[in-house]
Amino acid sequence: MTMNILYGAGPTDAKSYDTARLRAEFLMEDLFQPGKMQLTYTHVDRLIVGGAVPTGEQIAFGAGDEIGTPFLLSAREMGVANLGGSGTISVDGETFALDNRDVLYIGRGAREIVVSSRDPDAPARFYMNSVPAGADLPHRLIRAADSKLLALGDAKRSNVRQLRMYIHPEVSPSCLLLMGITDLAEGSVWNTMPPHLHERRMEAYCYFDLAPEDRVIHLMGRPEETRHLVVADLQALISPAWSIHMGAGTGPYAFVWGMTGENQEYNDVSPVALADLK
Repeated sequence: MTMNILYGAGPTDAKSYDTARLRAEFLMEDLFQPGKMQLTYTHVDRLIVGGAVPTGEQIAFGAGDEIGTPFLLSAREMGVANLGGSGTISVDGETFALDNRDVLYIGRGAREIVVSSRDPDAPARFYMNSVPAGADLPHRLIRAADSKLLALGDAKRSNVRQLRMYIHPEVSPSCLLLMGITDLAEGSVWNTMPPHLHERRMEAYCYFDLAPEDRVIHLMGRPEETRHLVVADLQALISPAWSIHMGAGTGPYAFVWGMTGENQEYNDVSPVALADLK
């Protein structure tokens, strides 16, 4: 297991970054490596973003040496979304089978987590978000069929999409983590419209199901000082509370969104008019 660290940046600093610096501070390009597990610890709300691709052998983790606690989840909760082939996750001996787009909530206090793929030639790709937690809640597998589906968008504005809530008070309770998956309809490109801010919560995105030649142009920054990241398949990024977020793809794509902060009110947002973007 490898853990990187991102310190984050304020809006005044970020507006002066060149492309390389912006990508280094906010984008995680190599989360999913065959046979490995990669974690990134960000000081933005202490979120940990991870990716694991078990191939021939299972991958075990759970030690807290890197974060100064007895176990990784001694004081944390975690959501794990499977973006690949079928696989299993064992949490302290309790095993859960995850198909593509299933999500596992792992509650605070878990000690050993073991991930594996059913077929090494079609491996699972486990994407993880972990945040500090102040309550003990039971582990729970949330299948795609059990998620809460919201139909959003307008075909005339090229942003028709299906948003599925997985880790959410109305589906599977958590302490502070929210997690879900959004799919765009054929012919739609924008993942949200209009852009918005939520000062009380930060967010992380993982874009997936892109063709190798396609990219998502992810817009970020303050409304009056926008910046962008060009994002490929299975790359993730940090979206601080001070930043807008919206993006457009050159082809079909989906994304996992994860949030944490002061509340779990999904609609606690401040829309930004397109006319105010610079």
